[in-house]
Amino acid sequence: MPLKDQLSEDLKSAMRAKDETRMNAIRMLKAAITNFELARTDAKSKDFGKPITEADLLGVVEKQIKQRRESIEMYNQGNRPELAAKEAAEIAVLEGYLPKQLTRDEIKGEVLGIIAQLGTKEFPKVMREAAARLKGRADGKVVNEVVKELTG
Repeated sequence: MPLKDQLSEDLKSAMRAKDETRMNAIRMLKAAITNFELARTDAKSKDFGKPITEADLLGVVEKQIKQRRESIEMYNQGNRPELAAKEAAEIAVLEGYLPKQLTRDEIKGEVLGIIAQLGTKEFPKVMREAAARLKGRADGKVVNEVVKELTG
């Protein structure tokens, strides 16, 4: 089922169940997707007129999760654990829309394969390839850490 259809169905079920956290997370995600779609209709956009793929929508989900992680850090610094907990609960909802994420060991195996294929341990080259191949399947921060470990 396409992501947008899945979100609509999940929003309906969350509304029936009166699950506020799930409703808010899905509504925010739907709004972010709508904004993304609108940006594609702007002639000034570099991606003007390109069709929107499921991969693009998964990128929006990842961006929303990243924003919430940054919010959690800020709330923890500001001594607001109740707001950080709310954001963490929304992350849990949003992660359900991403494909299964790779573990650190699986990322390490992929990066070792990339290094062998490229025949170099230059960080920028390996990181560029790893980021492209693992996009959507692994957290970029973890990929960066693993590449630094293996190329350093």
